[in-house]
Amino acid sequence: MYPILFRIGSFEIGTYGLLLAFGFLAALWLAKRLARKDGIAPDAVVDISITLLVAGILGSKALMIVVDLFRGESLSRVFSLDTLRAGGAVHGGILLAATAFFWRVRSLKLPLRKTLDTLVAAVPLGQAIGRLGCIAAGCCFGTWCEMPWAIVFHNHEAERFGTPIDLPLHPVQLYFGISNLVILAILLRFRQYKKFSGQIAAMYFILEGVFRIVLETWRGDIDRGVWLDISWLSTGRLTALIFILIGCGIWAWSIKVAEIKKA
Repeated sequence: MYPILFRIGSFEIGTYGLLLAFGFLAALWLAKRLARKDGIAPDAVVDISITLLVAGILGSKALMIVVDLFRGESLSRVFSLDTLRAGGAVHGGILLAATAFFWRVRSLKLPLRKTLDTLVAAVPLGQAIGRLGCIAAGCCFGTWCEMPWAIVFHNHEAERFGTPIDLPLHPVQLYFGISNLVILAILLRFRQYKKFSGQIAAMYFILEGVFRIVLETWRGDIDRGVWLDISWLSTGRLTALIFILIGCGIWAWSIKVAEIKKA
């Protein structure tokens, strides 16, 4: 693991942040290609994507702060430099970015469901690359693993995330990255067969939620929060359930709109 890619004096370039930036640019590149195929102006996609980036960062930080406060962390700890430099809770970023998306699409007067399909189809690519940053930083680590593909962290800088050092762990970051690539392949393949606009976006939210519920089984950073005193209901599973509900809602809404247009 390489949490710090290089240093120039006291200035550090973190591997995690660099890979997040690369993931965003890769997703933006794919979204622009899909936009051309869908008849949407690529410049509009860039505009919306920048809005989503800002909202995603703020949402990730906000959910992380809420979880830490819910756990009873002190304000000095929650708003410390190390904590604020962490990536945050990804689903919080996606939820706030989704809200920002509806606002920006409306202001640009773009077809809502069609634009949603175009942009969302590219999201898993950025997520998959971002998960490599998790490995580099040592965050979002897994539980004890006795399988031959176990991963062992040696860099003690990861201890600020509570990462166990010199112990074999499930490479859950890779599990999530692979699941993102699987979702990406499904969405890109299904685009040519979709029955109505909004279907691709609905599929993303449902698939992301289902994969997250399953893969949380091997997450070791349980200090992210347990809700309602239910041991299995982690923050990740709670937001995953919200994702599935959002996906089902988009699916039902899109079908209803399509039926109204046919009538």
